[in-house]
Amino acid sequence: MYRKFLLPFLLLFALAAQSQQAYTPSPENLRAREWFQDAKFGMFIHWGVYSILGDGEWVMNNQKIDKQTYQKLPAFFNPIGYDPKEWVALAKAAGMKYITITSKHHDGFAMWDSKVSDYDIIDRTPYKKDVLKMLAEECNRQGIKLFFYHSHLDWYQDNYFPRGNTGQSAGRPESGDWYSYLDYMDSQLRELLTGYGEIGGIWFDGIWDKKGADWRLDKTYGMIHSLQPACLIGNNHHLAPFPGEDFQMFEKDLPGHNTTGFSGEQKIGDLPFETCETMNGSWGFNLQDKNYKSTKDLIRYLVKAAGYNSNFLLNVGPMPDGKIQPEFVATLRELGAWIDKYGETIYGTRGGPITPRSWGVTTRKGNKVYVHLLDLEDNNLLLPDFGRKVKSITVFNSGTKLKFRQDAYGITISVPPAVTDDTDTVLVLET
Repeated sequence: MYRKFLLPFLLLFALAAQSQQAYTPSPENLRAREWFQDAKFGMFIHWGVYSILGDGEWVMNNQKIDKQTYQKLPAFFNPIGYDPKEWVALAKAAGMKYITITSKHHDGFAMWDSKVSDYDIIDRTPYKKDVLKMLAEECNRQGIKLFFYHSHLDWYQDNYFPRGNTGQSAGRPESGDWYSYLDYMDSQLRELLTGYGEIGGIWFDGIWDKKGADWRLDKTYGMIHSLQPACLIGNNHHLAPFPGEDFQMFEKDLPGHNTTGFSGEQKIGDLPFETCETMNGSWGFNLQDKNYKSTKDLIRYLVKAAGYNSNFLLNVGPMPDGKIQPEFVATLRELGAWIDKYGETIYGTRGGPITPRSWGVTTRKGNKVYVHLLDLEDNNLLLPDFGRKVKSITVFNSGTKLKFRQDAYGITISVPPAVTDDTDTVLVLET
């Protein structure tokens, strides 16, 4: 994932603004976008040979490991505990509707049987199995859509030249053919889009590494949409969406926020939204990272994301043996238990008619507005008028009717302490 290399992208933006100017989403693509917005919750999976070192997915760059040394890692990668059936079942138990997994991260290692490179899981590891193929087949069996995270940035390929701002210690020659690299990247994407069934989307990352480079997005995006028109394209470039993209992502932040510093130049566009976050502080497996987020905090993040009209992509970093660490499993099951009860207020909703406030957010579906009270300061809530006559207000989980008054000042609701919930008190306004 992106770390600290937030750069000015004026030239990049000018080049990308020319890409796919004539792109008109197909009917299949528009239906996929609607499904995406309805789905609301997905599982992000960062997994690769870097997991062996237990220091996150940026370990090659952060520990300044050269390419020749790093190539020793695949020989130790033998995830005999990997069971895609368990992974998909866990995602479903957590209430997630899709999975986004790293097909290739910045280290350049392919987690599938690539035909254009031998730097992949089949040719370089003792495991000798295509984990993406196995996962794709299981997702299809269990009714979960599969997305691929694919890095534009590559610390392994010599043709990734001129160098970007990362991977300087990889020990590659000071020469290379940039467009040959892009051809190689497109060839690998073609493999993923033609050999793994229906792909829900491609989640790009890494453009921020090379200021002003010609990333040839028009050609890459055009190829993806020609092979699979319904395949959604998103790009973690931290800018407003470029032509040809189908959803806009926000890294570790809600749309319109910039608490992490990643979204300083990111203007909100008109596409469906997705925000991603980690369960501890790391994306890839990190042995020493015990900064686990509570179930309550993750529920609230999901609720807030829905209130901001956004999906929530929650990350796990499996261990090198292929197992998802037990701390994550326990929290995901607790999330699922909450969603079993409150999913109606999240799935298939859009951001509510009242913008997010200090007390919480609203979501809407049909003639119902769901008011999610996360931090209610007292027992009287005043909602601004949103142009609809309210017929009744009830507490979602109990059906308890609440007293309210609707007048020129808005909607005043009495919320007795007995009906409140420490995690999220949900009120249903029928209009």
